[in-house]
Amino acid sequence: MDNNTPRITDAQKEAAGRILGSALGSHAAWERTALWTDTFGPRLSGSDALERAIDWALEALREDGFQNVQGEPVMVPHWVRGEESATLLQPREARLVMLGLGGSVGTPPGGITAPVLVVTSFDELERRAAEAHGKIVLFDVPFETYGKTVRYRAQGPVAAARAGAAACLIRTVGSGSIRSPHTGGLRYDESVTKIPAAALSIEDAMLLHRFSDRGVEVVVHLQMEAEMLPDAPSRNIVADLPGSEHPEEVVVLGGHIDSWDVGQGAMDDAGGFMAAWEAVNVIRRLGLKPRRTLRLVGWTNEENGLRGGLGYRDAHEGELDRHVMAMESDAGFFRPTELSFSGQAESFTVIEQIAELMRPAGPFSVAPGGPGADIGPLMRRGVPTLSLHSDASRYMLYHHSHGDTPDKLDPDDVAHGVAVLALYAYVLGDLDGRLGGNPPQDA
Repeated sequence: MDNNTPRITDAQKEAAGRILGSALGSHAAWERTALWTDTFGPRLSGSDALERAIDWALEALREDGFQNVQGEPVMVPHWVRGEESATLLQPREARLVMLGLGGSVGTPPGGITAPVLVVTSFDELERRAAEAHGKIVLFDVPFETYGKTVRYRAQGPVAAARAGAAACLIRTVGSGSIRSPHTGGLRYDESVTKIPAAALSIEDAMLLHRFSDRGVEVVVHLQMEAEMLPDAPSRNIVADLPGSEHPEEVVVLGGHIDSWDVGQGAMDDAGGFMAAWEAVNVIRRLGLKPRRTLRLVGWTNEENGLRGGLGYRDAHEGELDRHVMAMESDAGFFRPTELSFSGQAESFTVIEQIAELMRPAGPFSVAPGGPGADIGPLMRRGVPTLSLHSDASRYMLYHHSHGDTPDKLDPDDVAHGVAVLALYAYVLGDLDGRLGGNPPQDA
């Protein structure tokens, strides 16, 4: 280890054992996740539910003893789903299970009735573009990985519009289904006509594909009232546990507080935010006083705009050189498996040594890797980052769906996540020295 690299002290190791014992022995984070999501439900940016959930959290943080508790103003997109439906008309009548994609435009008042062109890739659509005019294009693309398959949700509507389609459907981006569609954002191109876009359940997409493969004409009626309203006011949640020696230096940890307008946003990402909240509470209740300030942040509008992450960066622009670490959990909240670190290579040794302190709680690893969405703007300003990952085997079953409810989270798994976040927040906040970040990538 370089002589200038901070070292973990025996006192910090002793404190780590106390942190693990306290965090692993409590289900407080899961209980608060369930309470918050049951009480306020889905929290889409621009909704009254999100703002009431923020009010509740700010008051509870003050009651917990946090200082400098505030809601920092951020303007966010305000998309409203409205009523929607998809109905198979030919070769038989049936209600299809669908969810409009976030940010989609609506259909005309009478809806769209059109034949369906089924394709399995962008390349196939390009080859068959002459067949697409006036039709509803369905991308029936089986799930491989989120990174590969989500392209059809994000880019499919523009590709279909370029081919002259009247609307776009996609096979839902999920690893499994019981007729459970998933929503999520799309990206329009201002140079191309905006057409309505929705996700069908895996089963319904496969049904239409089978009819098409048999040479049977498939006709669907699509009705969507979706619309984008003017930007609405929201807030990032910010609350501090001030440092004992260097309160001007900050370790940030948190998750995003908004969700899509289906399910309850428990794993994505109330669990991440509540685990970070409880992590700071564990440190506070144990009477530990790290040298630096621990700052809990609940970012608004991660799902359909990233305005919260950008807004926090801008609001704290003058103090980012005093941010010693930014930590985020936004990868579901199942059993934690790994932290990805972005920062100077010589600092990775310290991240590995802290991981060793987690060993009594079970297997856990660290690796170099990019940041989560909300701390990305901080990383690009040179702040080192850590992103928590968890067992991903069930994540895409519930992602952006009606199934994202607190019963999907195991209270013991959430407690393990609290332990990881609390351990790293405390040690990094108490080190006699700072870890190096990456060179800033933008001004």
